[in-house]
Amino acid sequence: MKASRVALYDTTLRDGTQGEGISLSVDDKLKITTLLDRLGVHYVEGGWPGSNPKAVEYFRRVGALDLEQIQVAAFGSTCRVGNAPEEDPNLRALLDAGTPVVTIVGKSWMLHVEDVLRATAEDNLRIIRESVAHVKRAPREVEVIYDAEHFFDGYKADPDYALETLRAAVEGGADALVLCDTNGGVMPWEIERITRDVGAALQQAEDPVGVSLGIHAHNDSDLAVANSLAAVRAGATHVQGTMNGYGERCGNANLCSLIPNLALKMGLDAGELGSSRLRHLTRTARAVASIANQASRREAPFVGRSAFAHKGGIHVSAMRRNPLSYQHMDPGAVGNRSRVLVSELSGRGNLRSKAEELGISHETLDDLPEVLETIKQLEHRGFSFEGAEGSVAMLLHRAQPGYEPPFKMLDFMVVVEHREGRGLFAEATIKVRVGEDEFHMVAEGNGPVNALDAALRKALVPTYPHLAEFDLADYKVHILDGDEGTAATTRVLIDMQNETRRWTTVGASANIIEASWLALADAVEYGLTVVDTSSDTSPDASLRSEELVWTQES
Repeated sequence: MKASRVALYDTTLRDGTQGEGISLSVDDKLKITTLLDRLGVHYVEGGWPGSNPKAVEYFRRVGALDLEQIQVAAFGSTCRVGNAPEEDPNLRALLDAGTPVVTIVGKSWMLHVEDVLRATAEDNLRIIRESVAHVKRAPREVEVIYDAEHFFDGYKADPDYALETLRAAVEGGADALVLCDTNGGVMPWEIERITRDVGAALQQAEDPVGVSLGIHAHNDSDLAVANSLAAVRAGATHVQGTMNGYGERCGNANLCSLIPNLALKMGLDAGELGSSRLRHLTRTARAVASIANQASRREAPFVGRSAFAHKGGIHVSAMRRNPLSYQHMDPGAVGNRSRVLVSELSGRGNLRSKAEELGISHETLDDLPEVLETIKQLEHRGFSFEGAEGSVAMLLHRAQPGYEPPFKMLDFMVVVEHREGRGLFAEATIKVRVGEDEFHMVAEGNGPVNALDAALRKALVPTYPHLAEFDLADYKVHILDGDEGTAATTRVLIDMQNETRRWTTVGASANIIEASWLALADAVEYGLTVVDTSSDTSPDASLRSEELVWTQES
């Protein structure tokens, strides 16, 4: 019988930092702790207090945070085989951390007992029992969670001994038993069967125990979320995972997928994580990615930018009639939103949706089919509009009757030189029309695109002073047909941003300078036409703004 209520336990600050390329400072860990508290997660594992000074400082400072409900856990192992728990430095560090929750990890698999611990089966049972009991005897009340490492592999090899390790933890006074698929290789049906069998075996003991069962799954077979849900179906009421699935090797169970599946698909009570907090999920996921200096995974379920993005014309047409036709849920429930992509696969519905999203009534457009045909022809020449919504917006704005562009480029020339004593530099000369006036400007830069950007700003800022607030945030080049060598078509994507908004534009040409100019001109025109004339209340803008505030305040 499945659980009716679950407790969520986050291990991002320990397991997550074991992922390749992820390192968190103490301040980073404190920010993430606050974000998880706001989200409604019940436990956060702060790390192994005896392992390094960073962990010690985290536990010293976390008590000063104004946390609403999240419980901080210190993590460590059982005492060493040759040690009494009273003399073990690891257990001493766990208690010195002063947390209301202590998580102790121990061995469940004889392979690890014999080959890693170099101990006997009885020695392992003793250190589990005595370590848990020692922490429970602390002067303050401590909730003890016992992580049964490699439990499922151990159970498949020797179910009787694996159960004995759990009973040893129960005898010591453990409050929860967490079954771990540490190597990430167990199948969901095995997880469900074993979890159910374990629950039945514990309840059949002479003195039925009230400890809860939990699940801790790794993602080596890309099944960590499925395995966690299977364990809950079998009675687990404690679920461990990391934000965005960060973790060693292939990562851990992804809480950003687990939480909505548990709450929305399985209808489980997650306590503080009600519908209002669930709407913070997307913001939290992206804020944690930013703090960890990781790119947010575009295709991530529930919280990714592409999670509810629609590209095919038939799909978009159906979505306009009923959003449930190609969406499994309301994206707003997790703080995300639907997006319509425009490409050569688009139909008129895509453009109608995009126009509505931009606040342009498609009835005011001169010729919607002509815009669609232009997009298809440009994509045939190397443009790609699905990731360049700024350029799509400009095509739609230019199709409006009476549209007057804020500027028009008449001529440009870029020279790249290398001079002795000065090195490499670029110089751009442009002629641009603004209203009835023409401006000739020259500017230098550390490259041809930077020089063009500088010259264009020099020409436009006197008329449009807010242009100074726009930054060229990113510049990407993609060679489309490399077998053509230096004659290949080049696609350029430019990201421009101000304090609250970021937009992307595209250009393509056999000449990289022309491709760059096309993307740059679109980016500036979008900023002057759309960003300057709007209050920037789009869902994406609001999301980015709030993410920034969350990250800074936390």
